[in-house]
Amino acid sequence: MSENLDKSHVNEAGESKSAASEEGQKGALECSDEALQEKVKSDSPSPLRVGRPHSSPPRLVTVEELLETAKGVTNMALAHEIVVNGDFRINAVELAEGSLEKRVKEIVHKAFWDCLSVQLSEDPPTYDHAIKLVGEIKETLLSFLLPGHTRLRNQITETLDLELIKQEAENGALDISKLAEFIVGMMGILCAPARDEEVKKLKDVKEIVPLFRAIFSVLDLMKVDMANFAISSIRPHLMQQSVEYERKKFQEVLEKQPNSLDFVTQWLEEASNDLLTQKCKHALPAGGGAAGSGDAPLLTAASVQNYAYLKLLKWDHFRRPFPETVLMDQPRFQELQLQLEQLALLGAVLLVTFSTSAPAVSGHAGFAEKLKTVVKILLADVHLPSFQLEDALTSIGEKVCLEVSSCLSMCGSSPFSVSKETVLKGQIQALASPDDPIRRIMESRILTFLETYLASGHQKLLPTVPGGLGPIQKELEEVAVKFVRLVNYNKMVFCPYYDEILILQIEPTASWMLGSQTNTTLSLTCSWERISRLHARRLSRN
Repeated sequence: MSENLDKSHVNEAGESKSAASEEGQKGALECSDEALQEKVKSDSPSPLRVGRPHSSPPRLVTVEELLETAKGVTNMALAHEIVVNGDFRINAVELAEGSLEKRVKEIVHKAFWDCLSVQLSEDPPTYDHAIKLVGEIKETLLSFLLPGHTRLRNQITETLDLELIKQEAENGALDISKLAEFIVGMMGILCAPARDEEVKKLKDVKEIVPLFRAIFSVLDLMKVDMANFAISSIRPHLMQQSVEYERKKFQEVLEKQPNSLDFVTQWLEEASNDLLTQKCKHALPAGGGAAGSGDAPLLTAASVQNYAYLKLLKWDHFRRPFPETVLMDQPRFQELQLQLEQLALLGAVLLVTFSTSAPAVSGHAGFAEKLKTVVKILLADVHLPSFQLEDALTSIGEKVCLEVSSCLSMCGSSPFSVSKETVLKGQIQALASPDDPIRRIMESRILTFLETYLASGHQKLLPTVPGGLGPIQKELEEVAVKFVRLVNYNKMVFCPYYDEILILQIEPTASWMLGSQTNTTLSLTCSWERISRLHARRLSRN
């Protein structure tokens, strides 16, 4: 499986290398909101779109249409993030130290608070600014209340009655310190437990201006807490509506930008052709002749989509544009890809270690887990650009030999010979090559496991782990669960578009049956000549 994914990736890279050199850096940045909006806004044909004709002729669009489309994409991305990312949180904005924005903010705030200090220092004091601040604080406190907080709502409304406060100020009877004390007490009631310490510190501030300034600072934090509470509250309800909402928003984008499925079409078409080629190879008799009168290989929409999702785990994010319908999840697929690469290396190291060392080592209680922990630590930075795999494997080889020798000594077995150490270090060092047979076997078995899990549908039980993956079974299953959840949600949202592409736009080269949207079965003839003509046609279009 991984071998075929790699080959198709290399072929695609060779076809589009000259056209994609300028767009390469964009592909790496498409996970950001700015790149996402730019993708929606760009109506002109891209050099990377040469493989597909436009769905409709280019047309002029207004700035208002672009802004509306960008807003729709942003809202869709936000809803998607809330549903998919269980750890999604809104964080308080922290301006960079020494930045222009931070300096401007400090200057403006200082001018405002200085003006308030001057007004309160007058004789008699002027409370115009202070009353406006009390009004803002009142609205903020009321926004924190739930519908059932009637008593608290009445307390805030009565105590912070702005008309009454203005009358007291005009008659010289306003006690601003008493109002501040009530505000701090109410903040202590409404704040999250994490803010108790900040609210407690407010009681130690005696001067009015610094106190009001500190109150607004804590209120900003409470607003963030309230927003995160609201998100956690609506997430279960949003889950029920998010599929229809995302599909509706994407349809709006598609109507304004008809070429918004070009990369998806290329992705699915490539997956279909690769999968069809594999099935036809297996269908040929041993002599290599024609398949004869046997049944034509059967491709289903589900199998093509599953294979397409697996291809995303071998994606070149720097050279190839990501399909539009999974663009919002590109960072997650990148993370899964890196985790699987690390697991493949980890599994390969453990496999060669247990194969080379004595049987007593692999059967020793706790040794496998200890060795796995050591190797995982040394491979922890594999995702960093500065990471040197050859150097890391050299260190891993040295450490593994030490651990094996120590374990053999504890078991009373014969010591690890120098020749075996040399062989083991050499095998571990050879894993640096992506073409190393052991590494490729591990990658292939991992992808086979993921493919089986995807094909199992919504069954709760995970499939049996292929041989050789036992030591990394726990880590692999955790990644598999994340991957399958991501894929299943994407299918629920975009499956109608995928089925339409697979029916109407993919060259009919095999028996075709839709598994999710229709029961229509089209029986067509599969032959090597037809596949060759299809590939030649694609090359001529490129």
